[in-house]
Amino acid sequence: MKLQIVPASRGAQWVRQGFAVFFSRPLAFMGLFGLWLLGTLVAQLLPWVGFLLVWGTLPLVSLGFMLATQQALQGRFPTLKVFVLPMRSTPPQKRALWQLGALYAGLMVVVALIYVWIDGGRFQAAMQATMDSGKASPESLDALFSDDRVQLSLLWITGAISLLSLPFWHAPALVYWDGQPAAKAIFFSAVACWRNKWAFAVYALTGAGALTALAFASALLMLLLGQPGLAMIVIPPLALSFYAVFYASLYFTFVDCFEMPPTPANEETTP
Repeated sequence: MKLQIVPASRGAQWVRQGFAVFFSRPLAFMGLFGLWLLGTLVAQLLPWVGFLLVWGTLPLVSLGFMLATQQALQGRFPTLKVFVLPMRSTPPQKRALWQLGALYAGLMVVVALIYVWIDGGRFQAAMQATMDSGKASPESLDALFSDDRVQLSLLWITGAISLLSLPFWHAPALVYWDGQPAAKAIFFSAVACWRNKWAFAVYALTGAGALTALAFASALLMLLLGQPGLAMIVIPPLALSFYAVFYASLYFTFVDCFEMPPTPANEETTP
């Protein structure tokens, strides 16, 4: 596949395309995202092992949503089969996908351990105290977020996960559609994200702006209806829908960064 450089404005287009394909098959994308979210909640019942399973399967999950978007664009209804199709690849491709998952999980363990070391349990203790008391005062929140180690730990976890996502962003798709080995896919994914960094910056800012605007509009509507308390009920499902839109948009970031031959609508989506 040939690397392509896109203008910064393409980032906003990726968000629009994500919304468009989501609304073309809203039940399918919400169903896929809801089942994946349920799976992560069940997995987290297993200390550490559950987190390893969640982190290790994220590359496969992102590829599954890319396949779902491709199928939706072909007029098909995506099903759970999108998460199984990559495992029907050639043995080298399956091995590379498992290597991506194992490497991502291992790196996330390092990120999490450094976060715990920096934070020292401060954030978790404060949240637990808030839950036990049943309320959070502005003074307690100010004291928590003014703690230098809490600020540093939050900065670390946010920055580390953001940077870690770049080499793995396109890697599963490069393994699946181009047959690249794991190391080569990671390298070219990082190069593609860096060469198109302004498009990805606009993509992130547009997505964050859309989510903020959605939450604000929902809260304002509930306030005008005289039911401000409903905002806490309405906003979480809307936020989950937005995350489904995000996953639906991943395919567009890939096909714009790499020249990809079109797949006929009547063919099975296999590499």
